[in-house]
Amino acid sequence: MAPSADRRVTMATTAIVGTGNIGARLAADLVDGGQDILVASRELGSARELADRLGEGATAVSVDDAVSRADIIVFAVWFDVIKELVARYGDRLKGKIVVDPSNPIEPDGQGGFTKTIPRDQSSGVVIASLLPDGARPVKAFGTMLAGTLRDAAHREPERAVAFYAADDLEAGATVADLISAAGFDPIRVGGISESLRIEVFGDLHEGTLGTQPTADEARKLL
Repeated sequence: MAPSADRRVTMATTAIVGTGNIGARLAADLVDGGQDILVASRELGSARELADRLGEGATAVSVDDAVSRADIIVFAVWFDVIKELVARYGDRLKGKIVVDPSNPIEPDGQGGFTKTIPRDQSSGVVIASLLPDGARPVKAFGTMLAGTLRDAAHREPERAVAFYAADDLEAGATVADLISAAGFDPIRVGGISESLRIEVFGDLHEGTLGTQPTADEARKLL
């Protein structure tokens, strides 16, 4: 892991729920970018293992504690699991920024992937519709592959772009700061209704573009 920047003191508390490929890589990028974060998993031992590996800046907690303590919750788990967590925690998510990086896909049996919901539907829109009034959804961190989260973070001289979508501009700006801390240039594609563009098979997803554009390249695609 790259040497961490000086720890940043922020008013908001960020939790990464999920210790799989996306959750673990994003957590590492944020810690490398100087963020203090909570890491949570259904199995507390998995969260502790990740926090120990990341070192200073990462604290392992239960999912319940993450929901209670965090102002920003990144549900870095499968689409169906996010739906379960939203149903379980319900009104406890009011007032919180809920970040959804999900892509509703499964293996197609031929070495690729297929969507688990209709092609013209967005998981970002679905998750946002399930959140209680007062929650602040942002679609982010699912527009690139886990390997890109690892390899392109803090790229020099020009950073790779991470697209995001948000109706709440203040919540979007807060997540944009996290994207910057993780080592990418944040670019908003619009409101949650535009989430489809940055999910798998969307025109702005890395799998479709075949690359992770710079900010100047990305703006020409919007």
